[in-house]
Amino acid sequence: MAKVIHEYFENKDGLLYVDGVSALKLAKEFDTPLYVMSERRIRDNFRCLSETLTKHYSKVRIYYSAKANTSLSVLKILLSEGSCVDAVSPGEVYLALKAGFPSEKILFTGTSVRDDELRFLVETNVTINVDSLSQLKRLLKFHVPDLVSVRVNPEVGAGHHEHVVTGGKASKFGIWQGDVVEAYRLAKKVGVKKFGIQMHIGSGNLTVEPYLEAMEKQLQIAGHVKNELGVDFEFIDIGGGVGVPYRPEEKPLDIDEFAERILELFKNKTREYELGEPWIYLEPGRFIVCDAVVLLTAVNTVKVTPFKKFVGVDAGFNTLIRPAMYGSYHPIVVANKLNEPEKDIYDVAGPLCESGDILARDRKLPKIEEGDLLAVLNAGAYGFSMSSQYNSRPRCAEVLVKDGEYALVRERETLETLLERQTLPPWLK
Repeated sequence: MAKVIHEYFENKDGLLYVDGVSALKLAKEFDTPLYVMSERRIRDNFRCLSETLTKHYSKVRIYYSAKANTSLSVLKILLSEGSCVDAVSPGEVYLALKAGFPSEKILFTGTSVRDDELRFLVETNVTINVDSLSQLKRLLKFHVPDLVSVRVNPEVGAGHHEHVVTGGKASKFGIWQGDVVEAYRLAKKVGVKKFGIQMHIGSGNLTVEPYLEAMEKQLQIAGHVKNELGVDFEFIDIGGGVGVPYRPEEKPLDIDEFAERILELFKNKTREYELGEPWIYLEPGRFIVCDAVVLLTAVNTVKVTPFKKFVGVDAGFNTLIRPAMYGSYHPIVVANKLNEPEKDIYDVAGPLCESGDILARDRKLPKIEEGDLLAVLNAGAYGFSMSSQYNSRPRCAEVLVKDGEYALVRERETLETLLERQTLPPWLK
């Protein structure tokens, strides 16, 4: 019998329901592939983290990492919960503003940032974390912001895959320790009055130790800047990367322990380095949205070879790229056969003309038949936001569900969508 991951993904007589709505009904009404989001689970995850952190330190702000899922509905939900937004591109800033976030609740942390992008950020009046001396110098040539924050590389990196490690010697992100004082000196010299400091070590961490190691280094750097330049910090941003378990054997991060140990170190070190009582910022993305979303995909082909049993579905790495890009594991259940025994081993394969278009390998599932509906769980983080039109396949739709109600929040693209923004030169018409 298949297990569902929390109370909003329910097993009703062997059928999957998402917060009171039948997955089979949604697939029939909106077609597949289809992302289905639970509003209540998103709210629960945000509140869990926020309430746990503020028990240990009152000056905490959560900046939702929008790159995980930029659906306007998700942004609206988190705005109503009191979240701020961490944006990594002008597009994410634009979407956050359209969702209703005021500019003072948006923090931009980009890399390889163009001059026109810097001008857009200045015009929108969001807070900027500078990622390099180059970026800072180019910004200060045409604008002196009231507040500048510096992204430091704490020389510590961690994450579930090498592609998501954002700290350490091989990382392209952040300003190395030897250049940090120079960055603040430049900003202070031209009249910047307020300062922050930020880091990010990587994504998908299920233990607190990497954070403690990196924070110790970050706070040491902040103390050095304070000692050298007399800089007072408005905030200290420890980045994101709070992980969730994907594989059955993985244990979730103990949020109570995480909050207690992180904030105990924070309070001790800010006292030691005489940093006062700055705000602490945290940038979770995956933790808030990952398990709140399921990807529904229909079985169209069952193929048996002398070596493998393949389940062909209509979602490929154009819909969910994580298994192909990171080798990621996503739990999969058969939405119409939750009570049937898992007895056959299958590779779940997408429709793309790529050998790597495999959502799951050697997965034990009930006997699969054409017409079955699979549900790929933990699909809310880096699912739709990393989807594409590869193989000229239109992107799928999204539905939001709450207390038995549901609404289409992103329309499915059509074949005509593939022609949008394309023109022919005169000599080919």
